[in-house]
Amino acid sequence: MTELDQGQRAFSSFRVLNGENDRGEREQLFRNMAQLFSYVSDRCDDEQVAQYDEVLCQLAELVEVEARIHVAKLLAPLERAPGTVVVKLANDDIEVAKPLLEFSNVLSDDDLIDIIARQGEQHRIAIAGRSSVAERVGEAIVEHGEASSITRLVRNSNAEFDKATLEKLVARATADAEIAADLRGRPEIDWGSLRGEIDSVASKVLETLDEDKSLDPVAAGKVNAVVYNRMRNRAGFSANEWKVAYNQVKALSDRKQLDDRALARFARFGYGHHAAAALTVVLRVSPEVFVKWLASQDYVAITVALRAAGLTPELFEAIVATLPWRDLPSQADKTMVRSRFEALEKDEASGIFELWRAHSFRKRTAGDDRANVA
Repeated sequence: MTELDQGQRAFSSFRVLNGENDRGEREQLFRNMAQLFSYVSDRCDDEQVAQYDEVLCQLAELVEVEARIHVAKLLAPLERAPGTVVVKLANDDIEVAKPLLEFSNVLSDDDLIDIIARQGEQHRIAIAGRSSVAERVGEAIVEHGEASSITRLVRNSNAEFDKATLEKLVARATADAEIAADLRGRPEIDWGSLRGEIDSVASKVLETLDEDKSLDPVAAGKVNAVVYNRMRNRAGFSANEWKVAYNQVKALSDRKQLDDRALARFARFGYGHHAAAALTVVLRVSPEVFVKWLASQDYVAITVALRAAGLTPELFEAIVATLPWRDLPSQADKTMVRSRFEALEKDEASGIFELWRAHSFRKRTAGDDRANVA
């Protein structure tokens, strides 16, 4: 069956949304629509994704758990998926939610943190086993989780911990030998440095952890940076981080939650690629244009674009410091761009930006190329 046939079949009877037919037909339509989207997700524009999102959300309310499990499995591996229905199913029964919690890159750290706080231990266990667990997500699991989710988190070699989270883990190890043993097994933790950083209660636990015979002191001595104390290199563009961030931002936009508050949150937590991706969506420019600005350290273009977008000077300054530039902006650079931003009127910036959009941003056609040759 071709994709066109699938589409005609999936969209053939929307009367199911009004409850005008039986459960079997509703479930079949739900499955077919999700299957069709999995085929064409990389070719859908934002409006088409929004249409899938709306209908899938409505159908999810009308079908049984088996159909929701099937659809969750289809959506979990997709790089681009309808944001609202993904979050809805990720908050569903654990049988439905599990594949999304474990594998979906559409779920942002904020989505995961919200699920950790609101859902049960099984949801937290699934999140703790993700291929990467950011510091904020790990902190939420330690704050809200029970022994099972925390143990899985500590055993996940791709989970990141900041100092505050390590302190809590060490404190919990006083009453949980399994957590203590798993903490010992993480070679990247410099227990000697940690001993001088944390409170006296946790230090007593460190005495037992640090003295354990299974800890290789030579290997530990080679570790120059403690996990919680490492400096993130916030300069430099990562194509992989960009792809994940861009799809998470698009999902946030699907839910109508991409606003100044989201931008401020990205800046606050140092999510540079997310901030850049969000601005491409807000400004309606292609990712290639924005990435070029970052690669060329084009402070003028960024200043004009963000002034046209109506950002406050404070948010602008925070965003500029967070973006994944080729090189970290110096303090003189930050002062200079803030001064230019405040001196530029919004209407003037909007006029300049629209001229750029009309000429520089549009795609070149074959006619343009012939004209240039002539």
